[in-house]
Amino acid sequence: MTDRTIRNLANLSGSASTARVLNLSRVHSEHSHSEAWGQAPLFINPVLNRSLIIKHRLRRDEVDRFRLRRYVATKVILPIDAGDLRVGGRYLFVGENGFEQSMAQVFGVTSDHPDMHTLHIMDRLPGLDPFLLREQLRRNGVEPSPCYFNLSEADLQAMFAFVGDEISPLVDLSMGADFDLTADNPVSVLTGKILSNSAGADLSALGMTLRLKPEEYEEGIFCWKGFLYYKWVLRDVIGDVGGVVEAVRRCKPLGRPTSQQHVVLGRARDTVRRRILSTCESTADMLRVYDDAFRGLTENGEPTGFRDFLRDAPHLFARLGERLGAVQHIVSFWKYRMGPNKPLPMAEELIDLLADFEISLTGHDEDVGVALAA
Repeated sequence: MTDRTIRNLANLSGSASTARVLNLSRVHSEHSHSEAWGQAPLFINPVLNRSLIIKHRLRRDEVDRFRLRRYVATKVILPIDAGDLRVGGRYLFVGENGFEQSMAQVFGVTSDHPDMHTLHIMDRLPGLDPFLLREQLRRNGVEPSPCYFNLSEADLQAMFAFVGDEISPLVDLSMGADFDLTADNPVSVLTGKILSNSAGADLSALGMTLRLKPEEYEEGIFCWKGFLYYKWVLRDVIGDVGGVVEAVRRCKPLGRPTSQQHVVLGRARDTVRRRILSTCESTADMLRVYDDAFRGLTENGEPTGFRDFLRDAPHLFARLGERLGAVQHIVSFWKYRMGPNKPLPMAEELIDLLADFEISLTGHDEDVGVALAA
């Protein structure tokens, strides 16, 4: 366990990306009074269950903390004062050298503890978005309370206009007595209902439109929000992908690479570029299945097909989240490492970096047919 203090934790509460940060301290402050939070915690250890989990780009002096080279790690931050994140905290990385010993000493959590199982599941994920996270935890026998799977305030605000445009056709449908069609901006009202981290108050109106039973409503809205989230993420990623793909093609290492390194770099550039583009295309194909179901609801007035799609949606979240998480990682890290005033990498570092990108995309462009047929 390092004693290094983290000084910008307070900034994470309002500005952090959902895919990068899971703020369990905030979940505690908002939901610790609820029965569900107490009965189904994400982590059994109470201190760990108030930590911050972050997907962190490793700095040069942090890479050696791992036995195998990696560029992104899962950081567990323990706030010194959960009531005032400005004080900072201490951290450790999942899987770093001596990780199991640190967990045993600090938390009393041994290698066979359920919380270690949960941490390793998170560490294998490319991001922490709630739709991917919940599905992968469920597949591995971990089912915490739904309160752990909310979007961050920063992403909710950034998504609002996009979601409004996406769901505006629904305003033309009758939303029932509980939906205020006389509001100054009914699209904003409906957008707020869908993006709300608490669906209970709007159960009758949207539930009747989608022909969802009361017990199906919250799950249905969660899945709907998931597809809207992934469409929004894809839109933002696509805006950066072209520049990164071109930069990967043109990037040259510092110094003169050996003939063998030159060959390896050429192959790696081509593979990474092809897989980035293919992954984005396959993701768009999967989201078009959602679009078709939504058009059936809004253009043909057939809610049954859309309802059935949402019921079957969770199995797509793992594929969507992994694909988009991998591309987000590549775009984010490339812009960070190759940003202004950053030195060019040596040939060996560039080869390692491209290999990391290639591994993160492995399989994402080959199994789309299976995903769409599932």
